[in-house]
Amino acid sequence: MGIVDRYDRPLRSLRISVTDRCNLRCGYCMPEGSYRWLPRPDLLTFEEIGALAEVFAGLGVTKIRLTGGEPLLRVGLVSLVAIIARTAGITDLALTTNGALLSSQAAALCAAGLGRIAVSLDTLDAAKFRELTRTGDLHETVAGIDAACSAGLPLKINTVVIRGFNDGELGDLVERGREWGAEVRFIEFMDVGGATQWSMSDVLAREEILAKVEACLGKARPLPGRGAAPAERFELPDGTRFGVIASTTAPFCGTCDRARVTADGHWFHCLYASQGIDLRAALRDGRSADELAAMIRSGWRQRTDRGAEERLRVAARGPLFPADALRDNPHLEMHTKGG
Repeated sequence: MGIVDRYDRPLRSLRISVTDRCNLRCGYCMPEGSYRWLPRPDLLTFEEIGALAEVFAGLGVTKIRLTGGEPLLRVGLVSLVAIIARTAGITDLALTTNGALLSSQAAALCAAGLGRIAVSLDTLDAAKFRELTRTGDLHETVAGIDAACSAGLPLKINTVVIRGFNDGELGDLVERGREWGAEVRFIEFMDVGGATQWSMSDVLAREEILAKVEACLGKARPLPGRGAAPAERFELPDGTRFGVIASTTAPFCGTCDRARVTADGHWFHCLYASQGIDLRAALRDGRSADELAAMIRSGWRQRTDRGAEERLRVAARGPLFPADALRDNPHLEMHTKGG
């Protein structure tokens, strides 16, 4: 049976972080010099993740996205994909990755039952890619995307747009996505988690993103049927489609049906939430599936989160959390909650 929160929003989509580690250090997510990692014994096992997936599916979740950190750092991820792909009620299983480790795993992930994949690609310039990620190699990510295409995985490209950094590449990114058969989604720079150097002056708003794409590729018409999806989708004159996720300037809290579980089993109702519910403790205390379902049902029914809308009303808006708060509580990090 499905459940709804205080605003009649159903629980339909779940993001599961499988690790808080990442092999890149992107400036909009992990700009600091060092981080406090979750203790490895605290990370959920694949069997525990699978058990939670079954419980959430029984409560109406139909979509699961595996994320991180960088999920491909988790050894044996293919076996987890196979577990979740077999879960009754899950009709959409996706993965978000930076793509650097994808070339050697794409075919196996597809064979295990992964339904689709999203790769983060913020620039087509190798030098700028290195500048943003500090440790990344653009060629590795491109090779990963090529491998996903060869494996037959439906593909989307996620691009965080930062004023003065990559806002001159939006048309090029859409065209490159078209070559891959991938829909590009432009994401407004968000003030969540570890974005400790965030500034509103760096945000390119939805209207500006559209204007830059249209200046290169022609008038874009909005597509109907968005529903609860985070991206507003558009179609160009040649039929190419792209999306804009305007969480910063035009929040979509009113239709949000997403929750997220950290790699150590903390359940968050909202990306902006500062506290979660510890499901790992319940699992390891031997709670039954029915007892876990009751916890989740009760938690969702009490949900009132509208974090992005609340941030929009902040007059002097800066980063959501300072670096010292993140060091004290790593669950606040974007790479821990799952992007």
